[in-house]
Amino acid sequence: MGTLYITQEDAFIGKTDERLTVRANKQTLLDVPLIKIDGVVVMGRATVSPAVVMELLERRIPLSFLTWTGRYLGRLEPELNKNIFVRGAQWQAMAPSMQASHVVRGFVRGKLKNYRHSLLRAQREITDLDLHQAISRLEQAIAPIDTSTEIDSLRGLEGAGSAAYFGSFASLIRADGFQFDARRRRPPTDPVNSLLSLGYALLRHDVQSALNLVGFDPYLGYLHTQRYGRASLALDLMEEFRPLVVDAVVLSSINKRAIVPADFTTEPLSGAVSLTSEGIRTFLRSYELKKQSKFKHPVMQTQCTYQESFEIQARLLAKYLMHEIDQYPPLVLK
Repeated sequence: MGTLYITQEDAFIGKTDERLTVRANKQTLLDVPLIKIDGVVVMGRATVSPAVVMELLERRIPLSFLTWTGRYLGRLEPELNKNIFVRGAQWQAMAPSMQASHVVRGFVRGKLKNYRHSLLRAQREITDLDLHQAISRLEQAIAPIDTSTEIDSLRGLEGAGSAAYFGSFASLIRADGFQFDARRRRPPTDPVNSLLSLGYALLRHDVQSALNLVGFDPYLGYLHTQRYGRASLALDLMEEFRPLVVDAVVLSSINKRAIVPADFTTEPLSGAVSLTSEGIRTFLRSYELKKQSKFKHPVMQTQCTYQESFEIQARLLAKYLMHEIDQYPPLVLK
């Protein structure tokens, strides 16, 4: 099953023998063997029994909490992985260092190249699109990456490339009723931004789980600066996956009419836009299907799912920081 998403408001999450149950309004909504669950994500308000908390911790199954708009609130973490050597290497490479600059180059290169490939693919598939200017701006941002040693400079290139990509994102939306002017996060004030924010929150849960599994401290990052309570390394490693997983799911859901404008509601005071309960279930199914889809990993040369690739990239990062390989190869797919 992978990740279990609980979207029922005021649900009670309990445990019966070796199974996790979800009940609401005196009805059992879910009854799932714990052995099939890799993670649990609660959206909105739910009650989690102490027995479930203890069982998830013992099985090292992460439990994350999100709002209905997709804003990440926090997570219940099992004990840290015992691999202190990974964390030691991670802290030793703390910026400024050559290793920190190298991995930031990898994160930025992976993200921007995947952005570029997404636009090139759209240019080939949709004949009336003209994305040449955005692609050119992305190439201009990619070109200096390998010769840039300052992390702030790399952050600037990442920002320029992201601006070029999201400046053309509206052109990739082919369904009526959806508009996209710019990336807006807190809160998302239109349906497209609402989907992106929700998708990125789900991706953070999955990437942070992979980092914990490998033994990293998810709060010490290199591209994202250190901030109290922010899982900076999870945000770092997410970058190359944003266009591959989340953006692909958002565009597919909209363009194939799986998600329609009627699937959204607007909060009158804040203007925050969020999915209805049915819309959330539709989007979560699409996201989970994407995570379980397979591709040939360009470095490992084996078939893997996107879910598996989160851990693969985390392990490649650990190998680089521990001097077992010469460079960190970001995941870039054409």
